[in-house]
Formats: sequence, C-alpha cells, structure tokens
Amino acid sequence: MSLLLLGLRSSAGPGLRCPPVRGKKRWLWPHLKAQARKAKLEGPPKPVPRLRQPNFDYHAEIVAFSKRLNETFSIQLLKTAFVNQSYLEREESRRQELGLDSETAALNLEDNQKLADKGSEFTVSYLTSTLQQGFPNLPAAGMRALLDYLTSQQVLCHVAQNLSIEDLTLSLEFPMSPDTVQKTFLAIIGALLESSGPERTGRFLQDFLIPQMIGKDLFDFWSVTDPMSLLVEQLSQRKIPLPEPRITRQSGVGTVLPLYFVGLYCDKKLIAEGPGDTVFAAEEEAARVALRKMFGFAENRRPWDYSPYRQDSSDRKAIHAS
Repeated sequence: MSLLLLGLRSSAGPGLRCPPVRGKKRWLWPHLKAQARKAKLEGPPKPVPRLRQPNFDYHAEIVAFSKRLNETFSIQLLKTAFVNQSYLEREESRRQELGLDSETAALNLEDNQKLADKGSEFTVSYLTSTLQQGFPNLPAAGMRALLDYLTSQQVLCHVAQNLSIEDLTLSLEFPMSPDTVQKTFLAIIGALLESSGPERTGRFLQDFLIPQMIGKDLFDFWSVTDPMSLLVEQLSQRKIPLPEPRITRQSGVGTVLPLYFVGLYCDKKLIAEGPGDTVFAAEEEAARVALRKMFGFAENRRPWDYSPYRQDSSDRKAIHAS
C-alpha cells in the first residue's frame, strides 16, 4: 500500500495535490508545544469551587448529601450549616456595589456560628461520656489526650474532607482554611442535633469520629515522658507492690545490634515484658506495656461496646452536659 502511494505521488504533476498520509497529524506536535509553553508562562489555573462550575444544583446536592449520610436533616438547617460569615459579608458588599441600599442588600440568611457552637459542645460532652465508659481505668490526663485528639482540627478536617463538605460550603476563601472546614463540620453536627435529636447525632459521632482511633496506640495520643514513674503511681493508688525489673532474655550483647527483654514483676508475678536495644529502653517499653494493660488499651482488648444501654446512657449524659 505504501509503495502504491509513493508511486502515485511521484507520478502526480506539479498542479495536483497529493492526499495526506492517513493517521499522520502534522499539526498536533506544534499545537501541544504551544499549549505547554502557554501553561508554563501563565502557571496552573486557579481552582474553581464546585459551586461555580456548570451543571450544579445546590438544593439537589444538599438533599443528596443528607441521603449519603443516611441522616434526616432539616434542609433549611443544613443549608445554614454551610453558610459562613465571610460569604454573607461578600454578598452584601457586592449588592451594595450594584447600587442597592443597605436594607435591600441585606441577605435573609444566617451564618453557621450558633450551629457550630452547639455541635462543638455536644461533641465534647458525648465523646467524654463515651470514652469514660469505654476506658474506665484511664486517668484524667489520658482521657483528656484522647478527647483532644478526636476533637483536634486535623481529625475533624480529615473526616470533613472525606465527606466532601468543602464542595457545598459557602465561603469567601477557596481553597478553604482548616478553621473554616472544622467550623462547618461542627455546624453540620449541630444541625443534625436540632433535626434528629441526640441519639442520631451520637451515632453519627460513633460512626465517623470514634473509628479514627483504629490502629492507634495509646501513647500516640498521650505523650508520657517517664512511663515507669506513671506505672509506680498507678500501682501505688491500687495498693499493688512496686514493680521489679529483671532481664528475661538477651541476644547479641557483644554486637552493634543488641536486644534485651526486660520483665516487670509484682509480687513475684510477671505483669509485662518489653524489648529494647538497651536495658533502660526495654524497661521503659515494659512499663508502657503494663500501662496499656492496666488502662484497657492493649492490642487484644475487647471490641467497643455499642450496646443500646450504654449508648442511651451516653446520650443522656451528653444532653445534661449541654
């Protein structure tokens, strides 16, 4: 076929135009090169919020958001939860620039500050009562560390971003700051509290916030610099004899990679054992193992108790606290 085309081209006169070879796009490479040069000069395009993109029905997306979470929201409250103060200020100033007076330019909307306050208050009270029931032996400092982790901005923003809350949030800034995302997520919790009550809101927190502890160690949340002193303090409160560290196993002592296993004995009973590259490090790890067992945070602990009785008591404590 190629030989036939070559023969036709050679036999064609100067006044005849040869047909192009099929599949050969001579314009493509210069076009792509020009686009790459333009993109390099102009930089990456600015991100556009999903609200400003075509084919976006805000009311339908709000209803779909409620259905995705399998929760019953008041649509008006849910819309209010997505409205930030910066959006209201920008819209009112834009209307005033168009020549409207202050009364006409004022929007008949409310920001999400009140809902965020209610959601934050209920979240703290519910998680506090739930963690106290789940880990009754954990001291106040450890309980506070767990609560601070679950209510931290990092965890709340992680959950909110995976729920695609940013696509529906009405705010002046884009991309949104972590403060705005956290506030909007807490406002959604407050809207659910007013729409469906504390029981459904507690289950919402149970489904999305408490699982953030999965795969985490107790001392990932709680920074303890001297675990042996903490262990001695806890044993003294329980009137248990003080621990006695003993080397149970060791390997490679004369090499650059030694390994020691230190066991802690109370009343001639082994309560914990931990490894380390030094005797001191192994003793600290054994103390951490003993603390995990004592506080009910060991790896082989029983699963979380989601029985109705415990959940109802958590809801009642959260209601009274709020």
